[in-house]
Amino acid sequence: MRAARCTEYGAPGGLSVVELDDPAPGPGEVLVRVHAAAVNYPDVLLIANKYQVSLPLPFTPGSEFAGVVTALGPGVSGPPVGSSVAGAVMGGAFAEQVVAPAAGLRPIPDGLDMVHGAAFHVTYATAYHSLVTIGQGKAGEWALVLGAAGGVGSATVDVGTRLGLHMIAAASSEDRLVVARKLGAEAGIDYVREDLKKRLREVTDGEGVHLVIDPVGGDYSEAALRGLRRGGRFVTVGYADGKIPSIPLNLVLLKEATVRGFEIRMLRQYAKDAVAEGDRALAAMVRDGMRPLVSHVHPLTDIATALTDVAERRTTGKIVLDLTLLPPEGGRFHARTATPPTTRGR
Repeated sequence: MRAARCTEYGAPGGLSVVELDDPAPGPGEVLVRVHAAAVNYPDVLLIANKYQVSLPLPFTPGSEFAGVVTALGPGVSGPPVGSSVAGAVMGGAFAEQVVAPAAGLRPIPDGLDMVHGAAFHVTYATAYHSLVTIGQGKAGEWALVLGAAGGVGSATVDVGTRLGLHMIAAASSEDRLVVARKLGAEAGIDYVREDLKKRLREVTDGEGVHLVIDPVGGDYSEAALRGLRRGGRFVTVGYADGKIPSIPLNLVLLKEATVRGFEIRMLRQYAKDAVAEGDRALAAMVRDGMRPLVSHVHPLTDIATALTDVAERRTTGKIVLDLTLLPPEGGRFHARTATPPTTRGR
């Protein structure tokens, strides 16, 4: 099988596409023929050895995928061979085949193709649970999303709007705010050129937001926390800025705020009922027309370009690798723009 391979920690340009032996599923595992794999910022951190968990060299990066089950390991009764599934692994998804725990696979919701199925599973679950399970968001509340045009950010705007929250998008340019507004954001803040705390007060009539979802970190986290109203909630999801913020605890005290961390892998271990409820809610939203925002689709051979675009935050929504695409003989396959959703279903 073809697979992207990291043989030394560093920048995405150091990756290569090689031929590897086909893997075999062990006890509790399933073998999946990968049709599409989404590119995420943690993939960039993993190949640079800057993520919370380190993968030993050499390894195949990639976490989020969609494909078809081709074999079951010993003791595994399902999902059945031939079924379409989406899943997540710590590494290995940027390959034509991946071995994954059977318990971690989900059916692709009706209405999603493989490309959008790969972009949906982790990102939209992160959005839903950061808003609802961890953030305790309710219809009618004001919620701020940092990095609102990125993968997690755009999904959070989309899900929050459908849940009846008043979503405020914060992003680094007006072009990116346009993307968030199309997904339902009621207000947009360019946090590079505007005072984030001041604008949050203006948008919410001086009260501040009930909830902040922060997948970015860096210098804007504190300003977002300052924009909370008394008793508000702040959910830290990730650090796409590359800098983990230091928050003055006196702000938490004075605002009587709640600050919580969220990591999707841990949630699946300790809150299985909440995960199942989230799956049902998201599947219903897909039936109503919700589709993940996929801006570009690359073949596996363009893995370095795709990861570099994510690392440098040049993307909106999700970037997806289509493992069924092959470059022309002796040539290069250029990324195509994904077909946009035709129905928002609001």
